[in-house]
Amino acid sequence: MDMFGKKVGAAERAALEVAEDSRQQEWKHSSFLRGLFDGRFRWNLVHPFPEQSPEDKAKGDAYLAKMEKLLREKLDPNEVDLTGRIPDLVIKELFEIGAFAVKIPAEYDGLGMSKVNYGRILHLVASYCGSTTVLLSAHQSIGVPQPLLDFGTEEQKRKYLPRFRKGAISGFALTEPDAGSDPSHMSTTAAPVEDGKYYLLNGEKLWCTNGVIADVIIVMALTPPKIVNGKERKQITAFIVETKTPGFEVKHRCEFMGIKGTQIGLLKFTNVKVPRENIVLREGEGLKLALTTLNTGRLTMPAGITGVSKYVLWASRLWAKKRNQWGMPIGEHEAIADKLASMAASVLAMEAMTWYVTHMADHPHSDIRLEAAMAKKFCTETGWYVVNEALQIRGGRGYETAGSLRGRGEKDDAYPIERILRDVRINTIIEGTSEIMSLFITREALDTHLSKMKPLFSSKSGLGLKLKTLMGMTFSYAGWYPFLWLPVFGIGRDSGVSAPLKKHLLYAKRTTQRLARGMFHFMMLYQQALAKKESLVSRFVDISADLFAISVVCSYAVGQIKKGVSAEESAALADLFCRMAKARIRQKFRETVCNQDALKKSVARKILDEKYSWLESDIIKTA
Repeated sequence: MDMFGKKVGAAERAALEVAEDSRQQEWKHSSFLRGLFDGRFRWNLVHPFPEQSPEDKAKGDAYLAKMEKLLREKLDPNEVDLTGRIPDLVIKELFEIGAFAVKIPAEYDGLGMSKVNYGRILHLVASYCGSTTVLLSAHQSIGVPQPLLDFGTEEQKRKYLPRFRKGAISGFALTEPDAGSDPSHMSTTAAPVEDGKYYLLNGEKLWCTNGVIADVIIVMALTPPKIVNGKERKQITAFIVETKTPGFEVKHRCEFMGIKGTQIGLLKFTNVKVPRENIVLREGEGLKLALTTLNTGRLTMPAGITGVSKYVLWASRLWAKKRNQWGMPIGEHEAIADKLASMAASVLAMEAMTWYVTHMADHPHSDIRLEAAMAKKFCTETGWYVVNEALQIRGGRGYETAGSLRGRGEKDDAYPIERILRDVRINTIIEGTSEIMSLFITREALDTHLSKMKPLFSSKSGLGLKLKTLMGMTFSYAGWYPFLWLPVFGIGRDSGVSAPLKKHLLYAKRTTQRLARGMFHFMMLYQQALAKKESLVSRFVDISADLFAISVVCSYAVGQIKKGVSAEESAALADLFCRMAKARIRQKFRETVCNQDALKKSVARKILDEKYSWLESDIIKTA
């Protein structure tokens, strides 16, 4: 049986066991989102909104100015899109300013920047060139530097980290042609040889970002299985691999609809000999390394997509003021005004969520596994909406390439919206699709309940343990469940929160209790089947995302007022977002009890069974 007590097949059981064994199971530090799922609205965790120290901000400001100068003078992102290459000269100059060693401590020849400044840098780069953002982010967010900083030995750090200031590029190889988000199907192997002093890697890795040009990469591979509790258990191990090692081959450079300048490929390993000391963390703990690395690695995506969204909002504003139709600027027509306002409110939410979670990543006593996943999901989905609306505002010019706009004389208005739309579409897919993020968040959200119930579903639990578990659950829920029905009168410390925003916070606090009740009710109702109710649980994830966004937006708005932003303007934009979010929340709650999930599942099964193949008639089938 799985964590919900559901009977599963051998293959599914193996996948679940691999995932469960690798996930971080303890909660040592506070998490605002985990509190929401437990029905606790902990306003003190998001307010006052965290801020950079003046010294750290000044350090970041100086570097941003240097980065902007380099990009403006040396890089044409539209040319990168056309040629499929970031010029070698630009990459060389990026190395010269330490762009590949931003988070690496000074003792290893890095810049020693905070995670907030690192996020600010990629926020800036992403607003200009998506391909360059991917190059820098994949190298140090999930590539070799971050795993070594988190888990590397001192010898590994001293050997590899200084190289990333001198010209070495890194990548991360996990996905395979037949193994994506489910690593239990991984087939790349690492067989010990010479009494375990070396390992021979054999297999293929797909979509390894920077893999085509990388000098060193982290590779996940299967090492010999071990017996755990009387059962054979797969062992996934992380290796540092030098790409100059004999047997390494780039079989193919992949091409995509966007981020054309990225060097993403299919890699092949044929008896690649790797020394044992190149194992990162420990043998069999590679997936744990990957999941932990992604907690902070994902944060560059919210930062990047927020930067892009700000750019298209700026371009949309300029165009909506300049373009006249029927005697007035298009921005004064209600249809376009609606889009502009919704875009601005959405960008505010992305900004607030991005910097809240990024600040927490710099805080040693925060657990951001839920917040990082939620920020990735919320910001990438919201960013896609913002960019798509920007293209609609631009009309035909939005669909036309920047090069074509310039070629026919519209140099001042040659905003590359078409390129940006292609570039950002990948964001809801890479580093965990939105669907996988929902499943991850759901699993962590239910952890409070599942940890209590686990002995009930274990075949190894005796009657005594099961009775003890039931008694413990009874006492626990007897105190917790009634709390979820108590009236809400205040939010706690509310320094500087205006009346309209306080109203939204009270709503969020009340709705947090409803969220926890709803998830608990459905867990009791479906029990074993809840894991398969992906559409249902995704609605609860979306509700929690908007509750999280309402909270950080209100806190962020107060912080902006303290910085000198007009209180009326800040509160009005935050108020608009909160109203939009509340409308979505109400709709999602309705859909938890009134939906077409069963019908859609039935129709989908018939589609797969070719019952509707008549809908596919009179077309030219190319594959």
